[in-house]
Amino acid sequence: MNTLATNVSRRIGVASPIEGVVYPPIERLQRYLEAGALTHESLADGLRASFANHADRTALCGSAGDLTYRQLDDITDRFAAALLALGLRTLDRVIFQFANSNELVIGFVACLKAGLIPVATLAAHREHEIGYLAGLSGARAHFVQGDDGKFDDVAFAQQMRSRVPGLKWIIQARGVARSDAHGMHSMIDAMPLDVARRALANVELDPFQVAVFQLSGGTTGVPKIIPRFNNEYLYNMRAVAQFNGYRADDVLFMPLPMMHNLNMGCCFGPFLLTGGAVTVASDLQPASLTAIFQRYLPTWAVLGGPILEKLRPAIESGQMPVKQLRGVVSSTGAPRLRSILGVPAYHIFGMTEGVIMMTRDDQPQVVRDSMVGRPVSPHDEVKLFRIGTEEEILEEGVEGECAFAGPYTIHGYYRAPERNKETFTRSGFYRSGDLMLFRDIEGQRYYKFCGRTKDVVDRGGEKINCEEVEGVVSRHPAVAMTSVVGMPDPVFGERVCAFMVVREGHEAPSVADLGAFLSEVGVAKFKWPERIEVLDEFPLTKTGKLSKPLLRQVIVDKLAAERGVAANNHSEARSST
Repeated sequence: MNTLATNVSRRIGVASPIEGVVYPPIERLQRYLEAGALTHESLADGLRASFANHADRTALCGSAGDLTYRQLDDITDRFAAALLALGLRTLDRVIFQFANSNELVIGFVACLKAGLIPVATLAAHREHEIGYLAGLSGARAHFVQGDDGKFDDVAFAQQMRSRVPGLKWIIQARGVARSDAHGMHSMIDAMPLDVARRALANVELDPFQVAVFQLSGGTTGVPKIIPRFNNEYLYNMRAVAQFNGYRADDVLFMPLPMMHNLNMGCCFGPFLLTGGAVTVASDLQPASLTAIFQRYLPTWAVLGGPILEKLRPAIESGQMPVKQLRGVVSSTGAPRLRSILGVPAYHIFGMTEGVIMMTRDDQPQVVRDSMVGRPVSPHDEVKLFRIGTEEEILEEGVEGECAFAGPYTIHGYYRAPERNKETFTRSGFYRSGDLMLFRDIEGQRYYKFCGRTKDVVDRGGEKINCEEVEGVVSRHPAVAMTSVVGMPDPVFGERVCAFMVVREGHEAPSVADLGAFLSEVGVAKFKWPERIEVLDEFPLTKTGKLSKPLLRQVIVDKLAAERGVAANNHSEARSST
């Protein structure tokens, strides 16, 4: 297929800018091209090369059936051409909203080949998120699963189409296509491969153009749209694959959402570029996950707290084979994973906006146990600033806000000029809102994650913006004031706790009542508060501002006291027997 750069003497920079997208400065692109980090390849180019090199190897495998790289290449060519035949055009945006499946990967790769831009929403998102993101991105089509037994996503897509100007087509991935929805497999079946390839030969893909609209965890309001560009996202994936040493004979187990940047940029994307097999878990039931392990014997796995707890009985009983694992990746708890599984375990730190850090075996033990290692690319730049300033911290062991620049770090959110002014330093570094310190060990600099300055709850890897949740909870008729914080949880890391002051004459809603209200508003369920604490007034700082650190301490103390009472009751019960 054509890559636009081949027709313009290796031009540097995007040919047809999209309004609202902040593109990298030409001088930075030039530097990374000369260094060999960026190339004149689109992400589709990189995938096509891998598909050809590994044609007979297994690309996708799971309960829905296996696909080789040749089959994946053919089917995505046919679907890409079918999308264009439907009326979509290069650079049109497409909302992706369905669970992990072969169809998700097929749709994603097909969009890349057709030059369409996937908007990486989640199956759990509802009106609050989809309506905003579809409108902001100017989406023209809405991909849904079609056979979700718990949620009529086709009807939901029809509802969104009536509300969002320009949202024209509904693509149904599975099940019998409903009226006015286009069935993915019917579209593929109706498109001959030779016709598809002739059509795609005329599609020009610009390596400097947007490939995917990813989403931020957000520090204000609903998630921000993050433009990820073809050649930089390709480099991001290749850098992770090289850092971890992914091989064509590797098998991946990563059951978290495939539209997440963690999975796309660090897991299934790099695997498809190296010829490995990607297991696709269509549900998170322990029996299903165990069956995948037993059948496909993964060599790499990503195991966060909730997934580990689901699988732990099978691990401890010996039903789940783990000894073949070459690496297990998690954001925290690598020593515990090693002790449970008896295999190598590594930490990862990263963000959709850019830099990825990881640990690996050639790093000192203290780094692998308690730090997040170092960036996967030698071209990544990391600085620590004193909070609220651009004063760089140069001493070891001193916490500061980390800021990043590099080949795959963004230069601005989509259509968010005011936010961009706050988020980037004068020299163009992205301010992450995360706290880190560094230590120089044996001639290498390593980083330790220390917390966050931004107001976000990390619930099992899902970043939940507190201000966004506060904005919708405050609409409840009983709520006079609310403040949302993360409360510690042994499985998810954090859960959402809503402190509130109740209006006079009203009773505080229960967790269930508040959930019903948020469901009606159209807020994704994973953002709903799982505990409510009622106060007469909120604690304030000396300057009269609400103090979230004090609120967090309140819930930490309450949980500790409850655990203590539960432990005493358990002890007394044992004594009485």
